[in-house]
Amino acid sequence: MCCNLLCALKDYEEDLTVISLFDSSTALTEKLTKNGIKVICLGKKMGMDLSMIRKLRKIFKKENPDIIHAHADVLKYVGLATLFSRVKIVHTIHTLANKESGKADLLANKYLYRKQKAFPVALTPVVQGSIRNKYDIPIENIPVIYNGIDLSSCIEKTSYSTNGEFKILHIGRFSEEKNHVGLINAFEILHKRVPNSSLNLIGDGPLKEKIVDYVKEKDLADSVNFLGLQPNVYPHLNETDVFALPSIFEGMPMTLIEAMGTGLPIVASNVGGIPDMLKDGSNAILTEVNDEAIANAFIAFAESEDLRKAYGQQGLIDAKAFSSQIMARDYYDYYRIVSKK
Repeated sequence: MCCNLLCALKDYEEDLTVISLFDSSTALTEKLTKNGIKVICLGKKMGMDLSMIRKLRKIFKKENPDIIHAHADVLKYVGLATLFSRVKIVHTIHTLANKESGKADLLANKYLYRKQKAFPVALTPVVQGSIRNKYDIPIENIPVIYNGIDLSSCIEKTSYSTNGEFKILHIGRFSEEKNHVGLINAFEILHKRVPNSSLNLIGDGPLKEKIVDYVKEKDLADSVNFLGLQPNVYPHLNETDVFALPSIFEGMPMTLIEAMGTGLPIVASNVGGIPDMLKDGSNAILTEVNDEAIANAFIAFAESEDLRKAYGQQGLIDAKAFSSQIMARDYYDYYRIVSKK
């Protein structure tokens, strides 16, 4: 999201710098650099690292920013580094407010919001409501700005035929909230009914080895493929038949926009910000976090090319609301409002 936003903000001819607390060189940092955006990495240690405050303060003094845009649990460091300056902070909360951060983060966030040093942004109305409830902020003071992607990067589907193999794709970190165990269980039910089905998993994370072992226990190793991290997911999206996201909780997953922009029908859980993005019975089947319900949605799509096409084509239309250009425009307008407070 941050990469998409910064690249789109280049159209406003502003001086942009991105700071990563950690050290990493990825396809995203390369994309930022190629777009003329300065990238600074700080080498943060795991856990609380108070040296980040000093390093950030030094950078802010040199860069003299008009606005700092913070994400997730970075706000406590940014807040302390700018405590005695007048610069304002826009803080995007990427999932439900009570799920995103630990106790220390919640206390820091609450203080910074109350002092009007930082201003929260919600990704969806559901996230907006969670911020209001958690921090006791009036709803009108919490703007909703949807995530966006460069829709021109998507490779639109031209055919909804399975070509002999029904393929499901999941993109996400191997962590508890992504519900890989439930996904595997649902796929097992589908696979018994549709033997020519396969499940492709893109991503990495702490639970990956556990899921690999679980797939072997289920005797599904020949049908479940672990593709690791992929620098370009768009060809994989184009080659699949259904996108799956049966998460336990979510904010506003970028992967759903990428799937919609490809023209894919979607099976997703009816949690968090997902129902703010998808329309059940129109561009997706939304289910409870239940293995059989997820499997039944897979089966419905597996058995009907017309259904896949209808939902996928509606997703293409609905994806236009989630472009990076619209996201950049809305954030730029909000930056200007916040800078004057």
